[in-house]
Amino acid sequence: MSDESEPKKANRLINEKSPYLLQHAYNPVDWYAWEPEAFEKAKKEDKPIFLSIGYSTCHWCHVMEHESFEDQEVAKLMNDAFVNIKVDREERPDIDNLYMTVAQLLKGRGGWPLTIIMTPDKKPFFAATYIPKKGRFGMTGMLDVIPYIKELWTNRRDEVFNATDKVVSALEQVSKGEVGEELEETMLKTAYSSLKSRFDDEYGGFSDAPKFPSPHNLLFLLRYWKRSDDEKALMMVEKTLQFMRLGGMYDHIGFGFHRYSTDYLWLVPHFEKMLYDQAMLAMAYIEAYQATKKKEYEHTARDIFTYVLRDMTAPIGGFYSAEDADSEGKEGKFYLWTEEEIKQILEQVDADLIIKVFDIQPRGNFIDMMIQRKTGENIFHLKKPIEDIASDLNISVKDLKKKIENIRQQLFSEREKRIHPHKDDKILTDWNGLMIAALAKGAQVFDETSYLDAAKNAFEFIFKNMRTPEGRILHRYRDGEASILAQVDDYAFLIWGLIELYEANFNASYLQTALDLNEELIQHFWDNETGGFYLTPDDGEELLVRQKEIYDGAIPSGNSVAMLNLLRLGRVAADEDFDDKASKIGKAFSKNLNNSPAAHNQLMVALDFAIGPSYQVVIAGNSQATDTKNMLTAVKSHFIPNLLIFLNQTEQESPEIHDIAEFIKYMPNIEDKATAYICINYTCKKPTTDINEMLKQLDLHR
Repeated sequence: MSDESEPKKANRLINEKSPYLLQHAYNPVDWYAWEPEAFEKAKKEDKPIFLSIGYSTCHWCHVMEHESFEDQEVAKLMNDAFVNIKVDREERPDIDNLYMTVAQLLKGRGGWPLTIIMTPDKKPFFAATYIPKKGRFGMTGMLDVIPYIKELWTNRRDEVFNATDKVVSALEQVSKGEVGEELEETMLKTAYSSLKSRFDDEYGGFSDAPKFPSPHNLLFLLRYWKRSDDEKALMMVEKTLQFMRLGGMYDHIGFGFHRYSTDYLWLVPHFEKMLYDQAMLAMAYIEAYQATKKKEYEHTARDIFTYVLRDMTAPIGGFYSAEDADSEGKEGKFYLWTEEEIKQILEQVDADLIIKVFDIQPRGNFIDMMIQRKTGENIFHLKKPIEDIASDLNISVKDLKKKIENIRQQLFSEREKRIHPHKDDKILTDWNGLMIAALAKGAQVFDETSYLDAAKNAFEFIFKNMRTPEGRILHRYRDGEASILAQVDDYAFLIWGLIELYEANFNASYLQTALDLNEELIQHFWDNETGGFYLTPDDGEELLVRQKEIYDGAIPSGNSVAMLNLLRLGRVAADEDFDDKASKIGKAFSKNLNNSPAAHNQLMVALDFAIGPSYQVVIAGNSQATDTKNMLTAVKSHFIPNLLIFLNQTEQESPEIHDIAEFIKYMPNIEDKATAYICINYTCKKPTTDINEMLKQLDLHR
């Protein structure tokens, strides 16, 4: 037995940039990254490959590492039976997407950590998620799985090859898809009805436990409400946003949202924080504010941005990927409080108030899912809105909010002294694109220059540091190195961010860059046979099949976002080919959509735009003049989902926007006053210099 004090020996992963791979760099497992040497070794030694896919803030990935990959006994079996490969799903979403599809085909479900066992030529024949070291409660353990696979590979190779042939055939069928009919307006109603049937009328959200935020559901419902005047659609959005904000899924001390709720009450979260959740939820709260003018939604969006700008922004520009659920080896430890701890930190009157307001219990309100009992620790949460609590306490809402904020700052300062969860500090183009879009939208609606500056800095960082010498976008940056050719989400989400950036400050170069990237996207990703965008470029690594993705899961699919981008950019450039391609995306996936429209709600957002009405607003005026600014503010303060807004800067003789959207040059200001040109679908109304008339033309004067 080796001496416990003996220093651990690093494996090959020590040379990687991924925080997830580096977490496994001192495992006794002889890990390879996804690299040619691993596959060559497997062929040479006639061994199957053990592929393990996860990410650095994944709780059960940590558990499996500690139980199995750090264990000498398991590592010895793995090294003997397999060539072992580790993949960071956030670095290589193409590999993850492919083998997650395999898991769903073989097991009917997937998740992380994802375990795949495959032949040296990458053909899978076994799939699982988390596997304990020893079998328990009907779960087979690693100590049983490894000898079983070794025996299967050694003595029953025909069974393995028979299984791989079936899996590859099924994969090819799934990725091929079938071209269907043009998407129609009835599909919006079908998607709405599906969400309505699954809605939790008491606590919001669209499932029992676990409950995911799924912000794209809310973005779609807001558009459906706008289209149909169905108040139930708006109620579903508001109830979900309100209860998420009250619950423990929201970090009441440091702001930002955790990944999802483990219960139906939104109380006990899975504590990791993901950049993409902050971006998409911020957009949902911003749009809810536009639709209702309720300040609570503005405050929540601003709090999300406070968290992101404080804790998730790299000094060099760009945004980090995630923060872990675990610290000091325990999930949620950083975020939990005992009643006694609060009493020691705060003066008695403040402690008593905060204990009442946030439902702090002597025995705790947090149930540890591993041991299924309370631990004496508490998650801060609100059982009812602040307004109701203020009434119960016979105090004004303003005074209560002020007291809570003062106490929150004290607790935040105290919490900062704790050991922080691990931060995954890699910068991903796709997730940054979402946050750029969210911040730019926040800058527009709240007139907040700090949000615009952060969005601009992130884009400039990507464009300066995350491109190949030929100018192609790269997917990941960390520790001074950019790598991995961009995939469809990188392009689609970054283009989205650029369109929002243009509307935030009317710098036409952002629109031009969006058009340039859109051209690259079409050139390298478009399927000329059946339509839609492939996940990977035509010159990317060749995997078993080249997949296309349309499912709007934790984040929207690249195809869903690209469809909306095409529709918006088609209006900018007056290019019918963009509209045609948007239509073909819908046709390429219409069979999937017919089977489950509510699983594709970001695509429903694009379909809502395509069906219309859609709006083009051109404001012609001096960009620094008060009347121009007032006109722009009047438009941006309203919820007009299918809107493109342009500024014709009349102080410039030939503004850049004229070269991009030529029609704008024929829309001057009238009598040196800011002038609005409103076009709905493809019909333009009479220009006006009157804000009320402009709003009336947009049907917003009510």
